[in-house]
Amino acid sequence: MKIIAVIPARYASTRFPAKLMQDLGGKTVILRTYQAAIATQLFDDVFVVTDSDLIFNEIVSNGGKAIMSIKEHESGSDRIAEAIENIDVDIVINVQGDEPFINKEPLEKVIAVFKNDIDNKVDLASLMKLITDKSDIENPNNVKVIVDQNQFALYFSRSVIPYPRKENAGVRYMQHIGIYAFRKQALLDFYNLPMLSLEASEKLEQLRYLEYGKRIKMIETTHVGIGIDTIEDLEKARKMI
Repeated sequence: MKIIAVIPARYASTRFPAKLMQDLGGKTVILRTYQAAIATQLFDDVFVVTDSDLIFNEIVSNGGKAIMSIKEHESGSDRIAEAIENIDVDIVINVQGDEPFINKEPLEKVIAVFKNDIDNKVDLASLMKLITDKSDIENPNNVKVIVDQNQFALYFSRSVIPYPRKENAGVRYMQHIGIYAFRKQALLDFYNLPMLSLEASEKLEQLRYLEYGKRIKMIETTHVGIGIDTIEDLEKARKMI
């Protein structure tokens, strides 16, 4: 089973433009993320896929592997799918470009899903964590996921799901953590299928997979990446180097 990591890296960012090219202890954020992915030793290969000449040159000039996006893309899945279409690979792991402090354990968990999936029942694997604070549960920026008894995703939403019509019903609210592992074919199918209404409404690409019948295995974790979304996040990260 050939496993690669792909790091989608857009130069533009709504909240923090050019964040991936910011200095983090003498190296850019994207270079640190790329090198951290390699250091896990979990992957047969690691690529950055980008729409930016600056990011492309940053990786390649430091001995790394980068792929230029040919098209404009609405989602990370689209960007990755275009990049891996002609690469010989079985499993593709989406690593976030703004998380330079990669934790190996959750990546091992999503990879293990496919190593144990003898009957090929899993199309994607992803992560979730328990949230208990009411404000976290109600925050639309925290995507919630509900699963069946076999831990396959039933639905993702920015809304509170399930709705607490009955208090103290024993519901555990789970937040989706956006690390994905894909079978190559599932990723290519996503790329070639049009967006449907649920994805368009919630602005959540994972709903396209569910709408077309793909099976997403969810793994519970307590490890959450440290992302750099704001200048304040960058300052905190600099203190960790």
